[in-house]
Amino acid sequence: MVQQALAETIGTALLLSAVVGSGIMAERLAGGHEGLALLANALATAAALAALILAFGPVSGGHFNPAVTLFMALRGELAWVRALPYVLAQLTGGVLGVWVAHLMFDIGILARGLQERSSAGLWAGEIVATAGLLFTIWATARERPGAVPWAVASWILAACWFTSSTAFANPAATIARSLTPTFAGIAWRSAPAFIGAQVVGVGLAVALAAALTPAPRPRP
Repeated sequence: MVQQALAETIGTALLLSAVVGSGIMAERLAGGHEGLALLANALATAAALAALILAFGPVSGGHFNPAVTLFMALRGELAWVRALPYVLAQLTGGVLGVWVAHLMFDIGILARGLQERSSAGLWAGEIVATAGLLFTIWATARERPGAVPWAVASWILAACWFTSSTAFANPAATIARSLTPTFAGIAWRSAPAFIGAQVVGVGLAVALAAALTPAPRPRP
């Protein structure tokens, strides 16, 4: 369990370093073109996510996301006693990753998000992004488990553009991104509603998966 938790911590930290770091770099180089900055941020995030799942998947499954862990626990594919350490590792790793990005770009480590993201449309975007991510993982893993890293990266890349919220789809990332005043940040006041929408997305994905196939028996 220690190895799995460590893998989730490091993997989530590297993921958030990529999300926040590429956002900072993109904003600095895009010359005020927000669309170009978002494209660069989305491409870097998707590429990093695929690489990290490939690297850490054999150790921990490469969740890096409490929504993924919760989905698997609700489906009976992960014991609850293992889910809690995973989530704690992901939350810790997310914060560490933001701090690493701040260090790399000479930004004060301790900060808070300033970008207000609060509307029904954004919350709907998070429900769609999260449910779609989890369904993509579940459906791909059933028949082509080796393709999961690429399917996940493809979904996130696309959802960054077609959802109004730019697809946070990850409670650990949402909390971590509330600690950065940069391009990828979110105001701390906006974070709880985003997380609530992500939890709704988990429930929707569980219901959809259950409708298509019965849940396996829980592990002893």
